Amino acid sequence: MNPSPPDKGAPIVWIAEDIRAKAEWLYGSSTFRNTVKATLTDGSLAMILYRCMQQATRWRLSPVAMVIGKLNNLLGGCVIGRRADFGRRFVLIHSNGVVINSSVRGGSGVHIEHQVTIGAERQESPIVGSGVFIGAGAKVVGPVRLGDGVKVGANAVVVRDAPAGATVVGVPARPLERSVAESNHD
Repeated sequence: MNPSPPDKGAPIVWIAEDIRAKAEWLYGSSTFRNTVKATLTDGSLAMILYRCMQQATRWRLSPVAMVIGKLNNLLGGCVIGRRADFGRRFVLIHSNGVVINSSVRGGSGVHIEHQVTIGAERQESPIVGSGVFIGAGAKVVGPVRLGDGVKVGANAVVVRDAPAGATVVGVPARPLERSVAESNHD
């Protein structure tokens, strides 16, 4: 699991990578046309505002970061804490109702659907690995670690660690059992 924050490069590079990753997710490729379409879809403004807020926080411009965070809430329909730190290719498929605690850390290639909460419990927040997908309405709460490649099903409530490659579903979320046929193909 590699939840390392993005390196200190130009925010425009991160934004471009995020939008290209969204185009690949939505349309199967990041051609110029698909990238333009992805830029205009729901959630993209919230992704851009998040990256701007992240950079303002790094530059220790807290008042600017706070204003950007409020704009994200008003225009993007989501709340992302100022110090939440995700790696490159961060994708909000739909931003409406997304709430992410300020102390959450995530790897690269994280994809989040609408109405997702990634929150703290007793001041301990989740750590999200790389290549993770979190389905609509899911809640990931407390000192939980999601390994690389984890898929969280819609409306799941994750309160325990999920190992790399697992698909977790339910309330509380549990890993799906792999069928014999699936395990023979590994």
